[in-house]
Parts: sequence; structure tokens; C-alpha cells
Amino acid sequence: MSRVNHQDLGQLNGPIVLFGGPYSNLQALEALFERARALGVGPERMICTGDVVAYCADAFAVSERMWSSGVPVVAGNCEKQLATRAKNCGCGFEDGSACDLLSVGWYGYASAQISDVQCRWMGQAPDIISFVNAGKRYAVIHGGHHDIARFIWPVSSEAVFDEEWQAVERSIGPIDKIIAGHCGVPFERQTPRGAWINAGVIGMPPNDGAPQTRFAVLDTGRVTFHTLDYDHVGAASAMEQAGLTQGYHSALLTGYWPSEDVLPPELRCAALASG
Repeated sequence: MSRVNHQDLGQLNGPIVLFGGPYSNLQALEALFERARALGVGPERMICTGDVVAYCADAFAVSERMWSSGVPVVAGNCEKQLATRAKNCGCGFEDGSACDLLSVGWYGYASAQISDVQCRWMGQAPDIISFVNAGKRYAVIHGGHHDIARFIWPVSSEAVFDEEWQAVERSIGPIDKIIAGHCGVPFERQTPRGAWINAGVIGMPPNDGAPQTRFAVLDTGRVTFHTLDYDHVGAASAMEQAGLTQGYHSALLTGYWPSEDVLPPELRCAALASG
């Protein structure tokens, strides 16, 4: 692994709002900032697990809002790719999968929207963030640390969590808990090394049949997951007006992804419904 860009936030006291994947969804991002204010949490106690820009219609505005807010953002694969003006999102989708095919439309649109200055900001995002809360040391990454675009699910094997945990500790030393994003599904998994927490994403629902998205709050060592109500109809309409009608616009309304094949079989809607 090449040299790691590590940002240490030091001691963070009080509740911390954790979130991932704004995904160019301006309506969801503004709703999150409003919820954080209601919780008494300022930008200095909010952390984003990456992918500021993706599926939705307002890549430029969301980038500007995140940048100006000062919220710490760990680099996601979208930040890495956009920073270098790469030709694809680098999401790690299988060739020919729904996610792979659909990414052509939204990634091209997002890349055309954002400015060179915003690309440089994305290029400065750290690979890993660390902080201490309630006596425990946390690391924040995007997908995996060994592989930024690795999809790590609540049902992934113990070996996957162990491999990524070792990669984190090789980079920044011992940690007690890991916070991640990328997969779009919020969860907390207890591993032999400690808790692995996925904060979920705010820009897209977690494929559960409802339009609300997710974020997490860490307070005195305990994480809780919260639903985020926002103007999802307005966000979907903005996508339609921008010509982003490959399927993710409908997901904002229905709560179901057009790309369910990225999920492990046991997490797909048919399996969940039958279970």
C-alpha cells in the first residue's frame, strides 16, 4: 500500500453524527444538517465516510456545501476517481452488472458538473480518519482500507473484517472500533477485534422499500441508527430534470435499488421477503 493520508481529529467529546454517501442529493444533505443542529451537533462533530458525489442531480452544489461546511470527509472511491478525472467511478462493480452499466450515466453527469477546484479538494481527502471518543480509538474508512471499493456487508465473512482491520492497524496502529461506508447498508457487526460500524448513506435509501435514508450517532461509545426524512420527491424530480432516469431516481421514491445484484443473495428483497 502506498503512503496513507491520515487525519487525526484527536479527542471528540459529546455526540458525533456519522454519515456516508451524500451522493449529490442536496435535499438529503440539507436535511441532515438540520437534524444535526437539532441534536446540538456542529460540523466539527460530524464525519462523512465518503462518496460526496454520485447518483443524484446536484454534484456541484453538494460538493460546495460539504466543502464550505468543514465536515471531515474520508476519501471514497468517487473522490479518488473524480480527483484525477478518471473515466469511471471505480466502485468495484462486476463488469456487466446493473451497477456497472448504470454508473456510466450518473458518473459522466457528475464529472461534468464539478469544477477543477472541487476535484482538487476531493484529492486532498484523507484515506483514513481517526479520533478518540469515550476512551476508545476509532478509525474511519470508506469501503475497506485494503481495498477502498470493497463491499463489506453485515453478512460478510469474518476473514474479510479481519483482513481490513489488519490493514488499518498496519497504517495507524491499534484501534478499538472501525466506522465505514460504501455498501449503502447501515449495520453494526461485532468482530473478535472490535465493533465494525457502517453508518449508512444519506443519499439513497437502504433498499428496504421506504424513501427514508440513514445516518448514525455515536455517543459515549454507543452507536444508534436514525432514519432521515427529506424532500425525496424534490430530489427525484431534480434527477428527472437532469435526465438522470436510469433507475436511481425511482429508488428515491420506492426505496428499492435498480441494482440489487450488487447485494449478497441473502440481502436481496426476494430473500428478505421470504424470510
